[in-house]
Amino acid sequence: MSLKTLIFGHRGFPAKFPENSLAGFRYALTHQIDGIEFDVHLTKDQVPVIMHDETIDRTTNGSGEICSYSLNQLRQFQLKNQEPIPTLAEFLQLVGQHEVQLNLELKTDQIHYPNIEKIVLAQVKQFSLVKPVIFSSFNLATLKNCQKLDPHQQYCWLTKQQVAEPEAFVEHEHLAGLHLHQFQPGIKCQRIWTIDDPKTAKTLLAHHVAGIITNDFEKLRQLCK
Repeated sequence: MSLKTLIFGHRGFPAKFPENSLAGFRYALTHQIDGIEFDVHLTKDQVPVIMHDETIDRTTNGSGEICSYSLNQLRQFQLKNQEPIPTLAEFLQLVGQHEVQLNLELKTDQIHYPNIEKIVLAQVKQFSLVKPVIFSSFNLATLKNCQKLDPHQQYCWLTKQQVAEPEAFVEHEHLAGLHLHQFQPGIKCQRIWTIDDPKTAKTLLAHHVAGIITNDFEKLRQLCK
């Protein structure tokens, strides 16, 4: 029996709300989304915050790198809906006991924040979530650091490239699966990003992939029905 393909909101629900905003996350949670994918960086004072880019230029009314600001300094800037940049703790508090699968991407492919693995893993453990978090990163070294700290979590490597002998690679690196830009045959657990085209989504559903990450989870959920 094939497992259900989970539909993940890419950075929440950017089709209707600012990406990685509490408003988008709240809507997704209250409308029974399967999963939420989101991105984590560290501030100058090592507080995990949720944003995709390394800088705040594209999605706020400010500019500069996240790591150049303390959390208090970062709070002076706003997303396009006038919300502040959310912290990881605020988001996890919001998730609470919702039965949702979280996919936390550690954004270390451009900047490797010192101790981000230890800080983020410790903070997630402070919350009694219904489902274990999936941790992903483009930086394989980040995932290896996480494995040393806690080998019992689910770690998935993000890549745009085709992976040679993928199942052997997953086993060798002690991964739970791969997060890919395009479907690749021969992988037991793969989640594909970012899929908004219904035709592509139908193909992925037919292949029973573990997850589809999309900007419009409501549209894809209708497709599943």
